[in-house]
Order: sequence, then structure tokens, then C-alpha cells
Amino acid sequence: MPLKKHRLHFRTHDRCFTATQGIDWLHELLRSNQNFGPEVTRYQTVQLLKKFLKNHVIEDVKGRWGKEDFEDNNRLYRFPASSPLKPYPKKSRLLNSNLPNWSEYDTSRPGPVLVRPIILNSELWNKRHSIAIGEVSECRIVHRKEVSQGTVEEIWKSMTLAHLQKILGLTSLEGVLDPKQLNPKYIIYNVQHVNKQGVVILENKLEELPHWVLSAMRCLANWPNGSELNRPMYPGFERDVFKTIADYFQKPKEPLLTFEFYELFINTLGLLHQQPVGIETLQVCCLLLPPENRRRLQLLMRMMARIALNVEMPSLHDAIASRTLMIQTFSRCILHSEDEVDLDELLATRLVSFMMDHYQDVLGVPDHLQSAVEEHLAHLRRVQIKYAGADADATLVSCSFCHQMSSEDFTEPQRNPQTALTTQLEEIVMDKSMSFKEKKKKLKQFQKAYPEIYKNRFPTIESEAMFCPEKSKLKTQLMFFTMKKSFQPFRRTRSVRM
Repeated sequence: MPLKKHRLHFRTHDRCFTATQGIDWLHELLRSNQNFGPEVTRYQTVQLLKKFLKNHVIEDVKGRWGKEDFEDNNRLYRFPASSPLKPYPKKSRLLNSNLPNWSEYDTSRPGPVLVRPIILNSELWNKRHSIAIGEVSECRIVHRKEVSQGTVEEIWKSMTLAHLQKILGLTSLEGVLDPKQLNPKYIIYNVQHVNKQGVVILENKLEELPHWVLSAMRCLANWPNGSELNRPMYPGFERDVFKTIADYFQKPKEPLLTFEFYELFINTLGLLHQQPVGIETLQVCCLLLPPENRRRLQLLMRMMARIALNVEMPSLHDAIASRTLMIQTFSRCILHSEDEVDLDELLATRLVSFMMDHYQDVLGVPDHLQSAVEEHLAHLRRVQIKYAGADADATLVSCSFCHQMSSEDFTEPQRNPQTALTTQLEEIVMDKSMSFKEKKKKLKQFQKAYPEIYKNRFPTIESEAMFCPEKSKLKTQLMFFTMKKSFQPFRRTRSVRM
């Protein structure tokens, strides 16, 4: 460990290090060591240094040791002048009566020196290492139970609803989306069953588009296709193909975005002026669709976008441009309400126009949501360590201001994460048994993790100061300049005359 000169309280200390420097150096050493690996956390490194301090492997600059009060701060520590290992007792020469006579051996000839091998059993190994690191509590490895498919579906559903509510900026999804209408199996299928282009692959071929519709859409999307001999010989061929596709998509009574999600997609229109937010919102919304509808929407949007951008495509209408024709023809089969509304056409036109311009991103899988769910599922399947005397399994690193949530509470479909966090903040504020320093630390951590919820609870600085008043420093400053003798009681003394 690199040792430097540090100054503390107007004194200079040579060959020492701060606690933070020691943690940084030892953490990198453990992560790069093949016996430990990169999974070693900073918390585990601090615990090891606490054992070092308790067993006099290190000491503070004043020579104190023997307590596990090592923390991640700027306190100075050093290595002791003597080794913390206890020396082995030396045997008395009088007891070694059976020593060999070294005069009988020829020491002039070079050769290997025979030494007695040291065999370490488990008891001796633990005894030697416990001198340096102290006694470690008994622990055992806990293998998690296999996560059921029902649990996976509920996690996808709850985290998708929470992510969607956060993007929309709503306190509740009531009136926008009914959670009962959300099928988590659709979400999982739309994420996992896709090809290289991101298009959904249907296992049931009966739900697939007819072959002649797919051929017609492929013809217009890839226009001009093939050599001159394969092109149509009569004019107006492309208009007939386009009319065939339009007639097929306009036959179903229900749109591709379904009647159930009409209010949800209408609420996304206010976010389309912010392109990244609008794309992410539509990504999550389109993930809720049935796989059959999602695949048809992906193929239709790709065809519409390619036709609108293809300068070699012949005119499909005498008076309407290709882009406007695509939007007017397919907007109603993509979005409309079950009850006729006057603004249906205008709302659908605006939504379809945005989706056609960004169809590759909108109809892709949201990376943030997928990584968050996969990380949570990996945590549930991860092997953990349980120490003797512990009431429940817990990971080594946990947030100090949050309580561990049980699996029943997490899988409850009606649970609102905003309400749970607000309740947790209120418990911290009203806890009278907590010290001022600890409460201020936890509130600062909560404010950093959830700034919006903290701002709703403490909108002004005055409201925050009511629960966490600053301690007055005037008393400390006055005590520094106050003479000690003024507080002592009066004592009568006798004068001594010479």
C-alpha cells in the first residue's frame, strides 16, 4: 500500500494513509486477485479492514487499535512497527538430546538440503489465518428457489406499469389503462420472440398474414424489385397492388392498436414534441399489444415508410403525395375509438405520422425496461450467503433507508410504488428514536435517489428545516473562548505571612 506524508491538526505524520485511500487500494487488489475476483464489493473491503484494525494489522496514527471502528473517511492509519503475528516459541537446547551428529556428514559436497515439509490441515489453516483476520461468523450458502413462470410474468407486468407511469408523468394510471387488461404473456413474447430485424415471429402460422398480402407488401416495399424482365408489363400495376393491401387492412373492425389501449395511446400525443421521450413511451405502449397485432403493425409501418421515401415509386394517386396517401389510407386501421369521436381522424393522423417517421425505434424493445427486469430476475436467482443468527437472507449491500420488501408485497398487482416510497419517507421523518445525524444522512440519501417524492414532501427549505433543524454552533464557539476558572466555585484561602 502506498504510504505518504499527511498533515493533521498542525502535525505531520510520515508513512501513513487515509482510510479512503486504503479502501481504494485494497479493493482494487482484491478485485484483480484470482482468488477473489471482480465481484468483491467495497463494503466487504471495509469489513476486512475492520478486522485488520481489531487484530493490530494496522493502527491509527496515535497507536490505537483493537476496535472495529474503521470507516470510509479521512482518518489516518499506519502499519505497526512490529508484526502482529505471534512468534513461535523456541525449544530449549537441553531438550534436543536426539539431535544428529553433524560432524558425521560431509558438508563439502554441494547438494539439496533436506527440509521437513509442513502439512497444513484445515484446523491449522484456520488457526493461522484467524490471527490476521479475526474470527469469522459461521455462514452457509443459500440456494434460491427456482423462479416460477407466474412470478416472472407478475414482475414483467408490475415493472412495465411502473415504467410507463413514470414516463407519462402521472400519479396514477387510473382512467388511462386498466391493469386487468394487461397480459404479461404478450410482453414477454414480444421481447423474446423476434428476428434479427426486431420483427415478432409467430409460432401459430394461422395468425400470420396471408401469403398473397405478404407478397404484395414486399413488392411495394422493395420497389423496383428484380430485373427488367420481372417487372410488370402494364401501367397501373403498383396501384392495383396498393389497393389490394389497403382493402385487406381496412376489413377488420378493431384497429391494430386495439380498443382497450385507445386512451393510453391518446395520452402519448402530448409527449411527441419531445422526440426521445415520445419514442420511449410508444416503445412501452406497443409492447403491450398482442403479438399478432404487433407483427402486422411492424410490417405495415415498414412498408409505409419505404413507399413514402422511395423516389423511384410511381405515383399511387393522381392528386395526393405518397406520404399523405399512406397516412390517410391506414390511420383508421391503426387507431380509432370504439365510439365514434369527431377528433379521431386528427389524433390518428398525428400519431401515425410520428410512428412512420420513427418506426424502427418505436417498434423496438425498450432497453431500459428489459435490462431492469432481467437484472431483478437475476437477483432473485442469485446464490446468497446467510450468517449464523441472521433472521432472513439479505445481500451484503443494501440501502440503509429502505426496508426489504417481501415477495408477497412485490407481486401484489395493485401495489403503487409511489405510495410505498412516500410512506417510507414519512417513517424516516417521524422516527423519534433516530439521532439527528442519522436522520439527516438518510434524508439526504432519499433525496438523491427519489428527488421528485422528496420535493413533494418538502417543497420549501422552511418545511425541511422544521423536521431537521440545524444545530446551533454559537454555543460551541462561546465555550472555546470562555475561561474554565469562571465556572469553579469560590474557595477561601489563607494568606501566609512571613
